[in-house]
Amino acid sequence: MRFLRQVPVLAALLTGLSPAVLQAQETTVPKTREQVSLTFAPVVKKASPAVVNIYTKRVVRQQGSPLFNDPFFRQFFGPQFEQQFGNRERVENSLGSGVIIRSNGIVLTNNHVIANADQITVVLSDRREFEATVIGRDDRTDIAVLRMKIENETLPALDLANSDAIEVGDLVLAIGNPFGVGQTVTSGIVSALARTNVGVADVQSFIQTDAAINPGNSGGALISSDGRLIGINTAIFSQSGGSIGIGFAIPANLARNVVASLLSEGKVIRPWLGANGQTITPDLARTLNLARPSGLVLERVVPKSPAARSGLMVGDVVLSVNGKSINDVDEFRYVLATVPLGDSVDVRVNRSGAEKHFTIKLEAPPDDPPRQKTTLAGRQPFSGATVVNLNPAVADEMKVEFNETGVLVIDVQGNSLAAGIGIRPGDRVLDINDVNITSVEQMKSAVQKPGPWKISLNRNGQILQSTIKD
Repeated sequence: MRFLRQVPVLAALLTGLSPAVLQAQETTVPKTREQVSLTFAPVVKKASPAVVNIYTKRVVRQQGSPLFNDPFFRQFFGPQFEQQFGNRERVENSLGSGVIIRSNGIVLTNNHVIANADQITVVLSDRREFEATVIGRDDRTDIAVLRMKIENETLPALDLANSDAIEVGDLVLAIGNPFGVGQTVTSGIVSALARTNVGVADVQSFIQTDAAINPGNSGGALISSDGRLIGINTAIFSQSGGSIGIGFAIPANLARNVVASLLSEGKVIRPWLGANGQTITPDLARTLNLARPSGLVLERVVPKSPAARSGLMVGDVVLSVNGKSINDVDEFRYVLATVPLGDSVDVRVNRSGAEKHFTIKLEAPPDDPPRQKTTLAGRQPFSGATVVNLNPAVADEMKVEFNETGVLVIDVQGNSLAAGIGIRPGDRVLDINDVNITSVEQMKSAVQKPGPWKISLNRNGQILQSTIKD
């Protein structure tokens, strides 16, 4: 950037100083770097030591010919032939980035960076290498927390800032390891906030930026112009594999609660409201006599849930949570996910044209009724399937909506009868021989009766029905 003496009017607009004051300053010859250029160097010097490169390895076993499973075949051709053409192992390498968020070596990164890794190596900006282990991971937010194997050392770290304080147009820097070339800094602005439908996580409200983000940047830092960690770079929109100026970062406010839960529990426990709904569309807004299509209308309020106890009702239109406007279902889920367990939220709703406020204390999804985890056996359609009583905790873990109690399939053994007829984890058992299934005990009794069996399942909202012969 050239010195402002050449553009006094523009400089006045940018700095707030009057043109006359700037004209008076024109007579001064610039003597320092700060007077002749704009630099992020102090910010980068502060933040970059806490940004790390992450290298992972995993051993992949490649299946050779199935003939090698035959002992006679192996004996006939000998071990040398099997070593050359049989099952082989190869090592897959991948790379990414991360951010040290605790000086004792706690690293925040993306789950997809370290997924299925057998070995994780963290490389600091000064090129020192450390092994790391996974403390916990959460595929629903694409967040993972690692622990570096260090002794008697205090490392530079960045605290998670308040990402709700940023605005579209703010300057940001992305720091990471694109394409494995080494630590790299790029700059841009916040292009948009609360981006959904990105498709890389279940809980979505991403920060969009035009700062160049490329493969290898995943898990790296998105920092503000004053050096605050406001996001974790996680994805790009690209038709070529490289940056075209559309990158996405997980907001720090979402990462904070996930990290706290992983560090304390080893898993993520999300706040449970006990209500779900539908995004307000233009047609729905006209039907409900709303001024604009914004918010969501509650379609289900679970009895005895925090929402029910507070007084929320089916048909209420949620307008805001803690003062933050709600535009759709994804934003509603995001705002709730940023609230610590045990805290209360202020929910503003439109009920039949009247505005109402509710204070709701969020709690962990209850593990009630008891799961009664059971693996079914015998000659019947669900043989080889593991089922549990559906409750709010199970629904959260399996990524399904909890509307009422019932029985949920959580696992299916390969080559089992259940797998053979197409039963999948996540299927909810509705009916067996026209009997409504509400518990594992009831299901066990139903499948013990001789076939044929008429079964009805709910799979992602779709009702599947089939008759299985004995």
